[in-house]
Amino acid sequence: MSIIHRQWSVLARVSVAALLLAGSYGCTLAKVDVNVVSERTSLENQVLGTYNALSEDVLLVASVRGVSPTGKVETPPKHSPEQQEAAQALENIAFHADDVEALKRLGWVGENLEGTLTSFSREVPEKAPADLKTFAGRFGEGEFRQVVNEVNRSREILMLRVVQTNENFTAKDLPAIRRVFARVNRQNSAPGTKVQEDDGKWVTR
Repeated sequence: MSIIHRQWSVLARVSVAALLLAGSYGCTLAKVDVNVVSERTSLENQVLGTYNALSEDVLLVASVRGVSPTGKVETPPKHSPEQQEAAQALENIAFHADDVEALKRLGWVGENLEGTLTSFSREVPEKAPADLKTFAGRFGEGEFRQVVNEVNRSREILMLRVVQTNENFTAKDLPAIRRVFARVNRQNSAPGTKVQEDDGKWVTR
């Protein structure tokens, strides 16, 4: 968020590049490299595989009218509100990726056990690099709350979408799916950032 350089951040950037190449808008997960997750369980494989498959939905949602080889204008298929919502969620994560990375480096947010971000006090570390101090100076409380809330809401949408698009999952599986996302986020958080361990304790990597 390297969810991989920091998993959510890097996936989002790869997503944007993939859609630009496709001549579309928004973002997609493309094919997520999940090799960093060691000793994956069957559940983890299913969750991450379904998460990757969302990229195809997003590409469809982002498609525009095209022209067939015979010259006929083709209208893209209609998409469900859930598909549209997932596409917007991925786009929001991509849009805020750089800010979230900076917030994590400052220690203002950390990766929790629910697969989302937890907020901490907005103090600037004395040893923070100049670029982070500049960022912190212009990043107000209102903007901070807005970014965290939008990213968390987008993550919630995507985790729920994993349940909706995999016939093997039901609502009762959502807590386990959250733990999978939390584990990946935690494993791929940069050194010096805050993560919540399985016992609930917060540590700095």
